[in-house]
Amino acid sequence: MKKKIVLFYSLFLISYSLFSQDVYPTHWWVGMKNPKLQLLIHSKNIKSGNRVFLKNYPGVRISGSHIFENPNYIAVDLEINKTAKPGKLFLTFMSIERQISQLTYELKQRSNEDGKTRVKGVTAEDLIYLLMPDRFSNGDPSNDFFADMRDTGHDRNNPFDRHGGDLLGVQNHLDYLKDLGVTAIWMTPVVENDMNRTLESGTLRSTYHGYAFTDQYKIDKRLGGDKAYKELIEEAHKKGMKIIQDAVYNHIGNDHWLFHDLPAKDWLNQWPEYQNTSHRNSTIFDPNASTIDKKITLDGWFTPFLADLNQCNPYVSNFLIQYAVWAAEEYGIDGWRVDTYFYNDEIFLNKINNVLLKEFPKISVFGEVAVNNPVSTAYFSENNLSLSFKHNCPGVTDFPIMFSIHNSLNQPFDWDKGVSSLYQTLAADFLYKNPMHNCISLDNHDQDRFYSVIGEDFNKYKMGIGLLLTLRGIPQLYYGTEILMKNTRNPTDAEVRKDFPGGWPDDIENKFEPSGRTWQENEAFTYVKTLADFRKNSSAIKTGKMMQYVPENGLYVYFRYDDKQTVMCVVNTSFEEKIIDYTKYSERTAGLNIANNVITDSRIKLDSKIPPKTMWVLDLRKGNLNLPGVQ
Repeated sequence: MKKKIVLFYSLFLISYSLFSQDVYPTHWWVGMKNPKLQLLIHSKNIKSGNRVFLKNYPGVRISGSHIFENPNYIAVDLEINKTAKPGKLFLTFMSIERQISQLTYELKQRSNEDGKTRVKGVTAEDLIYLLMPDRFSNGDPSNDFFADMRDTGHDRNNPFDRHGGDLLGVQNHLDYLKDLGVTAIWMTPVVENDMNRTLESGTLRSTYHGYAFTDQYKIDKRLGGDKAYKELIEEAHKKGMKIIQDAVYNHIGNDHWLFHDLPAKDWLNQWPEYQNTSHRNSTIFDPNASTIDKKITLDGWFTPFLADLNQCNPYVSNFLIQYAVWAAEEYGIDGWRVDTYFYNDEIFLNKINNVLLKEFPKISVFGEVAVNNPVSTAYFSENNLSLSFKHNCPGVTDFPIMFSIHNSLNQPFDWDKGVSSLYQTLAADFLYKNPMHNCISLDNHDQDRFYSVIGEDFNKYKMGIGLLLTLRGIPQLYYGTEILMKNTRNPTDAEVRKDFPGGWPDDIENKFEPSGRTWQENEAFTYVKTLADFRKNSSAIKTGKMMQYVPENGLYVYFRYDDKQTVMCVVNTSFEEKIIDYTKYSERTAGLNIANNVITDSRIKLDSKIPPKTMWVLDLRKGNLNLPGVQ
């Protein structure tokens, strides 16, 4: 009897090893525009079952299969035509002698709300709020750490530990964000980061930021997991708000299951010894660049713990593309912000953008291009340049605008300094096919906080907010900027990623509530809210054109306008009051003799003097100068 029990137990283990497998994508849908689907199956010695059979399923057929160097992988190509119905597919993997494994795979019905109530896209009509979930609010302390994950650290006093913020914390403050005027939320990556701690500059750190992910198909359970993510998106959509997912195509964490068991060596960009990227984006488009310099930029690794993916490998490319489509359909996200955009293979980037926009015509994509000149940003987006290779990304993160706003507020006025820097940056808009698709900002999670950049000068703060919310493009506000959160990246990025005060039950101060804010913090919040609310109803700013005038002695004037509305923006960056010469701007002001100050909601005459270090946002209209309320 004992021998029979042992034999049964051994057979059970063999059966488990043969029939246990992971498949990616985890499931799919009928009704997709692209009928092709490539399944990547990861299972012990699955290569021996390279004869693959599909039980009869109307509208679905196997078109091919592929084995890899690693015997634990096989790729199966399916074609799913328009007649296919939702249901379960049954795949059998056989060697010449016997059955090796079976797989049940589900096809679901695609949502009929894409482009209507979900996957709506993010445009210049929106105001994006960027936050780090781990640093924003802790809605569920029970998920702060898990003993079965590689990093169990949780200490709010340690800037490099996880602090416990999660997706429920974000959901709990949707009304706060909506009241502020936010219409779209971009969170740093929420997918699983089951990483060991990384050694950086002599310090062990957690990957709380989310950029070293270990499984795209899982939402990190320390953030609440898949259920919490879906509930957050559903509640945001109910409130008329959108969700942007942060995508990383360039690399994976070195604790990703792929890294620990590569299908083939060429899934990564391999070097004889470790090679860091040079971060030199110019090598990609420089006609005089050496081949090795370009290769180092594209194929060099960000860090030793971020394994650089080789998107030139068609199976890697398919794996990444199908995840992007899967996530958009599974969660109904409205847009993608693509991290480390220019470090990826260019052909791959165009391909993934084409696939996403074909499946989801309204979805938005903007790539992170952390460069300081418009030529570089334009090159990596849809542009008007005559080039042998043309990128198709609709928009990018417009760092030149951010840096030129900083210059406008901090530098003394000169031919190419101060506010002249902003004027010249915007003058290069001819490079872009549509600069309104660019995402503009004052700071982000990788930059010094804006309030510290401008020396905690509240007048400069208001000018910066005014510029952000009236210039062309999609404005993005970094969490806490509305309550004057400050700090520089000295000594590390953790200093600009502090917890939002009030996001944790034991916080002494709660900045989510007016009563928890100082008078100046409340003034800052109200300033942002007032301009954001005006912007929501301003066709000129959301979809209109822009005209700017050459700055003079620190005074910069530009207009946002369409056939319904004219908004005049006057920025006095000097230390002296300035008289607005109304006649100089007659091209845009003809017939308009009343200006309503958006912030104070009061009328002013266009020949008024603007105080130093002040910005006016003026809603121009025809009116009677003798009416009450005109100043």
